[in-house]
Amino acid sequence: MNKKVVAIAVAVLALVAVAFYWISHRDRQSGVIVLHGNVDLRQVDLPFKDSERIAAVLVEEGTVVKTGDVLARLDTSRLEPRVRQAEAKMTAQAEMLRKLRNGARREEIAQARAAVAAAEAEAANARSQIDRLQSISDASKGRAVSATDLEAATAQARMSEANARNSREGLGLLLAGSRQEDIDQAQAQLDAAEADLALLRQQLKDADLVSPTDGVIRNRLMEPGELATPQRPVFSIAIANPKWVRAYISEPDLPRVNVGMPATITVDGAPQEAIEGKVGFISSTAEFTPKTVQTEELRTSLVYEVRVLVQDPRDRLRLGMPATVNIDTTAAPVSSNGDAAG
Repeated sequence: MNKKVVAIAVAVLALVAVAFYWISHRDRQSGVIVLHGNVDLRQVDLPFKDSERIAAVLVEEGTVVKTGDVLARLDTSRLEPRVRQAEAKMTAQAEMLRKLRNGARREEIAQARAAVAAAEAEAANARSQIDRLQSISDASKGRAVSATDLEAATAQARMSEANARNSREGLGLLLAGSRQEDIDQAQAQLDAAEADLALLRQQLKDADLVSPTDGVIRNRLMEPGELATPQRPVFSIAIANPKWVRAYISEPDLPRVNVGMPATITVDGAPQEAIEGKVGFISSTAEFTPKTVQTEELRTSLVYEVRVLVQDPRDRLRLGMPATVNIDTTAAPVSSNGDAAG
């Protein structure tokens, strides 16, 4: 009786072993590798570039956004007057530079010439006055003109000569125009004013928080009235394209899989609806590699990350969703445009 029980137990164990071997190797024999993983996609945390109070938040969680859509705005009540002030400063500096480059007007030159003529006439009159007084003094042997009058006339003549020289120098400066050093300085000041204005205008533009990509608002993290900073995201955006399934393949199956191989993805909620994809990445390093030298049994237990890129125009896959991947190792790899590579 005991021998019969033992024989039956051995037979059952043999059947179980055969069944396990067949189940574990049927996919390998059919050329299809089945992997299990989760849907993954990229996420963008989007903060403002400057620190200011939030004036408006324009989208809700779950909103589909396009590149360039305005998602939120900062309060610009203090920034806009600074922009106008910088515009006025730049305009004034530009006019100063234009004045230096154009030089004196014809009317200013004519006025300077008239001033020179008047000063020279006054100097000539002063010299004539000295000559007349000196002549009278000589004729009267100093009795008709006092020494004090001669000294006063001489001082007046010297002053008139100095005024005439000053007028001639002023006319020369007008005719020569502005110094190149003054023009260069005015140009540098204008460049600085333009740079300040450009920075303020960019800050005014950055007051609108713009979506950098197509995606879906996953989290709305701040509200109107809160103080935004470059370190605090206002939204997190899930990028819907590309999506992929992150799965892991065992070392014995690794040589059978290549980048570009076609794959189908199914999820538990719709197992009959297969979604097309292809192998987009195979890790070159094993996960959870033991630090010591592995035995042959340990090496066969190592797994490698595989990313299967998914075409999901109907947006059926969600971040973290469990998915089953079937990789057809007998099919030709798929090129980037979706055709089978020859």
